[in-house]
Amino acid sequence: MLEKTTRMNYLYDFYQSLLTPKQSSYMSLYYLDDFSLGEIAEEYDVSRQAVYDNIKRTEAMLEEYEEKLLLFHKFQERFKLIEEMKQLLKADSSNGEMEKLLEVLEKLD
Repeated sequence: MLEKTTRMNYLYDFYQSLLTPKQSSYMSLYYLDDFSLGEIAEEYDVSRQAVYDNIKRTEAMLEEYEEKLLLFHKFQERFKLIEEMKQLLKADSSNGEMEKLLEVLEKLD
């Protein structure tokens, strides 16, 4: 469950601008603020089932966006490469220019 929550948080971060305000609000309350379905339903004066359905549809949309655009996948790959580069620099710290470039690259994410 924690892995799914983490994935949804990342997907939400990458694709939230593609969601409607209502979808964005439900996802933010559910995944970021840890509201229950009942609390969200009460906040918006709708049924718990309506909130559940909206969140499930939005999760599917986020997964579709990721399938097509791969922003999260590319982020993960860049992170792995940066970590490998750090390890190589630790082994040979004589390249100060490479270290500066790596710091710039890290700040891009």
